[in-house]
Amino acid sequence: MQEIPFVLAKTPAASSLVDKFQEVEFSGIYSNYGPKNTQFEAALQSRLFGSQGCCLTVCNATIGLMTAMKQAARKRPRTSPSPRYALMPAFTFAAAAHAALWAGFTPLFCDIDADSWGACPQSERRLIAKYGSDIDLIVPYATFGNNIDLDHYERLHRETGAGIVVDAAASLGAIDERGRGFGTGFRHPVVYSMHATKTFGVGEGGVIYCADPDTIATLRIMGNFGFGEPRCATMPGLNSKMTEMTAVVALECLKTINDVSDKRETLADAYRRSLISEFKLQSRTGRRTAYQFMPLLLPKWVSRDAVRASLSAQGIGTGAYFSPHLMQQPYFMAQCEADDLTVTDDVAARVLSLPLWTDMTTSIVEHVVTALHQCVLSNPADQRAA
Repeated sequence: MQEIPFVLAKTPAASSLVDKFQEVEFSGIYSNYGPKNTQFEAALQSRLFGSQGCCLTVCNATIGLMTAMKQAARKRPRTSPSPRYALMPAFTFAAAAHAALWAGFTPLFCDIDADSWGACPQSERRLIAKYGSDIDLIVPYATFGNNIDLDHYERLHRETGAGIVVDAAASLGAIDERGRGFGTGFRHPVVYSMHATKTFGVGEGGVIYCADPDTIATLRIMGNFGFGEPRCATMPGLNSKMTEMTAVVALECLKTINDVSDKRETLADAYRRSLISEFKLQSRTGRRTAYQFMPLLLPKWVSRDAVRASLSAQGIGTGAYFSPHLMQQPYFMAQCEADDLTVTDDVAARVLSLPLWTDMTTSIVEHVVTALHQCVLSNPADQRAA
């Protein structure tokens, strides 16, 4: 039986980077925004963002979200008694809500769009009308590496005064409608993950991009314990620095990011061509999505648990991102507030994530699709009719 894992991480082979690792060893600099880190930030800015704006590495994207939220939020007097909310979709990974809570904000969940699965503009505006200036942050999610309308969030910032932080965890490798790396030119922080499971996978790490160099300069100080000049804390701080060894791996990943992203797009297109009409697929925007896996919605008459069990028995791994959604998870239910989440409930109940990794072939895609079709079409006709 052919084993097809759901995720198969592929990072550069350590054996191919021995000379680079030794350069770090000989330099004696292992962290603190060292030369490899600086080289990677500059190369990333040039390669993916057309030499616009600035990049800042972080040890992981969750820490990146925490610092970016703290920096970007609406500024208030310390004595202000008003609650502080971070508006975000409920259909996202737990890291976004955890980061908001750690940074001192209450997540306020909006519903999602039925086609893009990104934050629903109507739901956002309902919450803005209800909570007003108590919303200090708006944190859209670029769902599953898809491009989102950043102009919309610039407008919301101007209308509300709330800070904007974009959770673009899976988006390194995505290309917008203008042919630029997703986020290029945006003057608010955009946070990307470089976890091993992502298209741009180094093991653990992240990047914050912003078109405003002053914002990145502030975040760099915050990420180094808030140390300004002289060496003492001048602002909120923590340790978000990425190691020089990780920067070596990241520089190697950068060499192949466009080839890897194109390959994954080809696999996604193969899925789209082969899947029957009973499955609903995420609408795409921009020129290229950075695929971490292939998400779809099962028909309402199908048991997702049964489908996953059947595929697992055939050696095919699957996921269910993001189910349960955040407002269905006990910790967040007790801590957070939400709009009506009708679409989120429906999408989370039916979402299935299929394997999509760099070394897959289209023949493997066809095998997975055939097995999935058999699972779905084996449901009795009366169930399908219902």
